[in-house]
Amino acid sequence: MPKTDKSGKARKDELPSTIERSGAKAQQTFAKAHDSAEETYHDEERAHRVAYSALKHTHEKVGDHWEPKEHKGPSDEQAAGGASTRRETHGGVDANASKQHLYDLAKKLDVPGRSGMTKDQLVEALEKANARKTAQSRKK
Repeated sequence: MPKTDKSGKARKDELPSTIERSGAKAQQTFAKAHDSAEETYHDEERAHRVAYSALKHTHEKVGDHWEPKEHKGPSDEQAAGGASTRRETHGGVDANASKQHLYDLAKKLDVPGRSGMTKDQLVEALEKANARKTAQSRKK
């Protein structure tokens, strides 16, 4: 199902809930990448993966929504790869960001124990915090 309408705008009712709760730029990025990939590959699952990969280059998941990143680029090794890439993904957390940035996000999401965490531990804790926030938002 196309994620954009005839004018090229994102169809909010066709977007995943975390993207619905995000800004227009995140919605547009996901929708256009999805539709282009669907047209190219004729495979819904692959189109979905491509759309998230494109989104991860410009946005990062913060709680239950996506926010623009300070620096564009892939958020993890999976987002940097191609169609046959099977690497670990971090659920929208920008694992390539600085430790300070990850710490600041952990503080924003009130992650306990963040001050003593390594960068990898912060990434994992943010993944879990994002999943909790998303689950809470879906229950509403």
